[in-house]
Amino acid sequence: MRTLLATAAALEAGTLSAAALVEECLARIADPGGEGARVFRAVHAAPARAMAEAIDGLRRAGRAPGPFAGIPVSLKDLFDIRGEATPAGSRVLAAAPPAVRHAPVVARLLAAGMIPIGRTNMTEFAYSGLGINPHFGTPLSPWDRPSTGGDSRAGHIPGGSSSGAAVSVADGMAPVALGTDTGGSCRIPAAFCGVVGLKPTARRVPIAGVLPLAPSLDSVGPLAPDLASAAIVDAILAGVEPAQPRPATLSGLRLAIPAPLALETMDEQVAAAFAAACSRLSAAGARIEEHTFAPLARLPRLAERGGITAVEAYAWHRSRIAERGAEYDPRVRRRIEQGGRQSAADYIALLDERASLIAEMNAATVGIDALLMPSVAIVPPRLAELEEDADYNRVNLLVLRNTILVNLLDRCAVSLPLARRGEPPVGLMLAGETMADARLWSIAAAVESALG
Repeated sequence: MRTLLATAAALEAGTLSAAALVEECLARIADPGGEGARVFRAVHAAPARAMAEAIDGLRRAGRAPGPFAGIPVSLKDLFDIRGEATPAGSRVLAAAPPAVRHAPVVARLLAAGMIPIGRTNMTEFAYSGLGINPHFGTPLSPWDRPSTGGDSRAGHIPGGSSSGAAVSVADGMAPVALGTDTGGSCRIPAAFCGVVGLKPTARRVPIAGVLPLAPSLDSVGPLAPDLASAAIVDAILAGVEPAQPRPATLSGLRLAIPAPLALETMDEQVAAAFAAACSRLSAAGARIEEHTFAPLARLPRLAERGGITAVEAYAWHRSRIAERGAEYDPRVRRRIEQGGRQSAADYIALLDERASLIAEMNAATVGIDALLMPSVAIVPPRLAELEEDADYNRVNLLVLRNTILVNLLDRCAVSLPLARRGEPPVGLMLAGETMADARLWSIAAAVESALG
């Protein structure tokens, strides 16, 4: 995987053209032995080629929009693109009216000269952490894939809901990808596919023109091969000057593990990788401490009957379910319908409970530089292991457990890959304070460097 900075340097030096880069991505997408058919819902080949040719001409004339102009980016299938429907991984919206304008985040990428290469597959309506889509197929994690033509059920899930986004980066179909994160939908697939996933403080990046799941928790974030690439895209999305994070000094940093919550039900591979990472960070001078944060004992209250996500999703979907409920993924529909069993008073109580939890955790983490935990407690299971609803529901709750904590606390977080090539993918998550994203990216840069 080529980093954004290396790609930008090659474009500036003239050793790589935007046209060649686009063709490279399109070739990987079209490879019959690859995952392109399951990763992409639509490929924007003609517009991408036209943009690349134009940007190469602008760069030769010294008028490129910026250093990252000409770099392809894949877009999750819930971002508005002018003139296209926004299906969100569903058949229900396949014939929806086309968007009349770009989502602001898409417009910002275009203004920077980045080239949308296509729309990526996802969990229908972004409502699962597993990445399974029964309508259009499920792209497989790069780890231990079956051979070409083999049974896809023997492959491992990519994580969700930004499944295609993560695989597009891991397989070199796009240098970077744009995803969303309501309960872990950037960080879970990043962990399961061996890439970096960022979840910004939600208010930093506009969610207008993004098909909603739960607006109180929705955020837009990038997936990329390394932290610097992700942080640069995050800055573009937030409308600030992109820059590579400057690594913090690890010595003396306090990294708190929310125990026992974040460490329960870990499988052997995750436990071993997390312990090794903690050991290396401690050797580099970080102070790693296990903390029992009393406010987190109240988390189950926020999950009752689907919590905030279900009730906000139901408000958006109820008329569509009434008209076309049979066309939904039944597992997604059932989760959304939980929200219909909550009253207005229940919803207000959930929002009050969340506000109280945020205030108490803000007080409890004073003096702590970041929370540290595995992104996901398990390595990605095989598709065949999730065919029964009971297994699907159990594993979905488990993979979301650590990541959704950050969304509920209105904080920022990053998942960094720990595994080496050929090993089961494991993610390491760092979570920072609300609106302290730049500080967290600096800490994560130091952690990434220390872990090699």
